[in-house]
Amino acid sequence: MKKNAFEELVASVKEAGSIRRGEIPASRTFVYEADDIRETRRQLNQTQEEFAAMIGVSVCTLRNWEQGRRFPHGPARALLRVASRDPEAVRKALTGC
Repeated sequence: MKKNAFEELVASVKEAGSIRRGEIPASRTFVYEADDIRETRRQLNQTQEEFAAMIGVSVCTLRNWEQGRRFPHGPARALLRVASRDPEAVRKALTGC
């Protein structure tokens, strides 16, 4: 790895630590409301059981998201973002239909 690239990586890790500790705000955040998740599922015309199976989470997890008790993180949040923008693309990619 080139020295400059390594230095950028180290700076990025330090910045992530500062964000996590609350010392600086994140440059961007994505928040999903329960209604957004529910609406995404409804756009796909799926039950909670069908949608949970399609995206690879438990029904309990999906219900917690839809009721606002929990919020998706990481890959689940990214998948929901794609699903909200193009639900049919997600259906085709994940179900083959």
